[in-house]
Amino acid sequence: MTATTAPRAATPAGATRQPSARLRAWSTRAPLLPALVFMIVVTQLPFVATLVISFFDWNALYPKARHFTGLDNYRQVLTDADLRHSVWTTVLLTVTVVLVSLLLGLALALLLDRRFRGRGIVRTLLIAPFLVVPVAAALLWKHVLYNPEYGLLNGLLHYVGGPQPDWISHTPLLAVEASLVWQWTPFMMLILLAGLQSRDPQQIEAARVDGASDWQVFRHLTLPHLRRYLELGALLGSIYIVQNFDAVFTITSGGLGTANLPYTVYQSFYQAHENGLASAAGVLVVIGSIIIATFALRVVSSLFREEVSRA
Repeated sequence: MTATTAPRAATPAGATRQPSARLRAWSTRAPLLPALVFMIVVTQLPFVATLVISFFDWNALYPKARHFTGLDNYRQVLTDADLRHSVWTTVLLTVTVVLVSLLLGLALALLLDRRFRGRGIVRTLLIAPFLVVPVAAALLWKHVLYNPEYGLLNGLLHYVGGPQPDWISHTPLLAVEASLVWQWTPFMMLILLAGLQSRDPQQIEAARVDGASDWQVFRHLTLPHLRRYLELGALLGSIYIVQNFDAVFTITSGGLGTANLPYTVYQSFYQAHENGLASAAGVLVVIGSIIIATFALRVVSSLFREEVSRA
């Protein structure tokens, strides 16, 4: 006689595989946990503390007199004349720098998209300003170019018999904008150059065979193709310029109507010791940056989807 064994109950395949799949998922995520905890401690906890302080009337010189004021600090940021002027200066500085940088970056990208001798050297030289430390770039413009006594600009004007203006005193906001445009044009150029080199060469060649001029190719093919890259450059540049502090602090020290919102935050916190008011202004800067970054991420994701669809 042969021994008979009772049939085993059938077990779902997912029941045995599910724990191992979860373990594999956690094993791949576990090395990232220390970085996630570090990011939360370094970025999110200080922001939460800043958000809490923004609801208090808190002067560092009188710590015992602090009290809860609700949204009064935000109301003061939006209604105070000096603070409103700093918001307007921030908007004007951001729009001017981003637009001029995009136009110059587009012109340089179109130049570097053509083949010519020494193109690699020219590209390296044009990228160099973006690699300079922001404070060093601001000091370079303030002392090497703008100085009325020994600056390069006045030296060239003296050579041709022109006037010798004090650039920072006469055109303070333009002086800050010029230094930022010089530094951010290479960034825009790199983004737009990548867009130009992702064009379909067969489409361009077909348009030229049909008799299209360079302007028609640029207007009807190149510019529509670069729309996403122009949006990306504008959004990424805006995120930085909105938060810019180095150029304003170094070149003008926030004087002569050049104080933007980040400099006003610094002034309220370190000079007036108004921690609550400075925190409210800082929260507004962060909210503005998050809004711009959200649009930037959408543009980046749409670019990735377009590249995947082409592939």
